[in-house]
Amino acid sequence: MYDFVIIGGGIIGLNIARAIKERRPDARMVLIEKEEDVARHSSGRNSGVLHAGFYYTADSLKARFTREGNARLRNFCEERRLRINRCAKVVVAQNEEEIRGLEELKRRGDLNGVELEWLDADELARRYPEAKTCRKALFSPTTATIDPVEMTREFRKLIEEMGVEVRTGTSYLSRGGRGEIITSHGGIAYHKLVNAAGLYADKIARDFGFAKRYVIIPFKGIYLKDKQNLAGIRTNIYPVPNLANPFLGVHYTLAVGGESKIGPTAIPAFWRENYRGLENFNGSEFCQILFYEGRLFLTNAFGFRDLACSEVRKYVKSYFLKLAGRLTNNLNHTGFQEWSIPGIRAQLLDIKTLELVQDFVVEGDEISTHVLNAVSPAMTSSMPFAEWVVESRGVTG
Repeated sequence: MYDFVIIGGGIIGLNIARAIKERRPDARMVLIEKEEDVARHSSGRNSGVLHAGFYYTADSLKARFTREGNARLRNFCEERRLRINRCAKVVVAQNEEEIRGLEELKRRGDLNGVELEWLDADELARRYPEAKTCRKALFSPTTATIDPVEMTREFRKLIEEMGVEVRTGTSYLSRGGRGEIITSHGGIAYHKLVNAAGLYADKIARDFGFAKRYVIIPFKGIYLKDKQNLAGIRTNIYPVPNLANPFLGVHYTLAVGGESKIGPTAIPAFWRENYRGLENFNGSEFCQILFYEGRLFLTNAFGFRDLACSEVRKYVKSYFLKLAGRLTNNLNHTGFQEWSIPGIRAQLLDIKTLELVQDFVVEGDEISTHVLNAVSPAMTSSMPFAEWVVESRGVTG
């Protein structure tokens, strides 16, 4: 009998294990992960950006945890000697209309206590001549990049040092009796369960009577890489996002290894692990997701039809580079030749309102807790968010 069982070896599940163990050091705990190692999905297939926290409205959980999470992960990298690129970020505007978007981001940043600086076009040109803006840009000094796989594996190492048992290659199959789950390696009895299964969090939650109004819709993200950074990017360069949806638009990212990237896409996928071709095809998932994506397409809820059509065009490399090129001054794009491994964003959809849920969502009772929506900036927010899950849901009693 375990005191706690955690499903999911991503950055959130690992940090929830850490948070529980810090509060209950003598607790007997097991974390199960269906893959042979951690970071095989969203936690290892993201941009690696530590966000500063100025995109989110002040009343959101994302605003509450991102600024603190950014600082704590930067410290974690120093303490554990992980690579980090303190390359900052600029958000640029293409026209006067987008200036208003920049001003809204600055307003949100001020409310959230995030360090931001206005740069006029001349100052931007002096600091980052590769970036282009209309009149002014926002400078975020605390934005950084890390290796997400390296960081996630380090959290696994940390919790194992704390005494947490980690079982990889162990899949959740079903709920057994009260206080038991059935896995691919037999039953596990527990007092409390935390579901941080990412792409499958909603399916598992429904076994426990939760996620009744939600379903996860997958979106595929890929980057175009310049492995030697022939483009000469020196900072992350982002556009003004459409704040009506949770995607930040095509941008330039400077990775810890020195490579630069353009992306990501946000292409609607047709099953949860729809990375390449028919790989991992799941018929029941295909039917369910196609049903909801069909409704979104027909109604054009939150501009889904327009988003889907524009995202599919990004498979054309010349169009992808043209979108990115609007943010820069005659940048050398010849080095952008290789596509990254695809990632899948597990985006929660409210099936009653047909809206993509913008904030973190957690449901549960005294026996089980379910992290249903942990999309970007979940990695950045992972340390304080996990602690909030444990404390606000009474996980440790």
